[in-house]
Amino acid sequence: MISLHRIPGEQAPLALLLEADPSTDAIARYLADGHCVVARLDDAVVGVYVIKALSAATWELMNIAVAPERQGRGIGALLLHHAIDQARQLGAKRLELGTGSFGHQLTFYQRAGFRVVAVEPDYFLQRYPEPLFENGLQHRDRLRLVLEL
Repeated sequence: MISLHRIPGEQAPLALLLEADPSTDAIARYLADGHCVVARLDDAVVGVYVIKALSAATWELMNIAVAPERQGRGIGALLLHHAIDQARQLGAKRLELGTGSFGHQLTFYQRAGFRVVAVEPDYFLQRYPEPLFENGLQHRDRLRLVLEL
């Protein structure tokens, strides 16, 4: 049985967060004032998400990751729906996120009701020293997605 637990940022599973964001500096910045929740299966952490306030009414999903060996089992959807509910409970009227312009993550968020509202050209080229590839394609642009709560 999966259980969800809020934890302090300094206890966040860095290796798991790096699955979704390869920048330890970026992760440290949003963990400092973020709301971090882990998914546990027995004693093992199998997933994590971090949300943070951009304003009283707008929150951002900064990171969501599931252990590679546990993907495809509904843990990511459980975490995403929990993040949406937590943002609502914290007073958010809008939940935003940034993601690549292609790949399974985009459809994952769209299935949950998120809509594309902006494109940030060359975002990944300008902010990450190493190229980021998925399925043989290089990530260049970042999409901003929004869910009105």
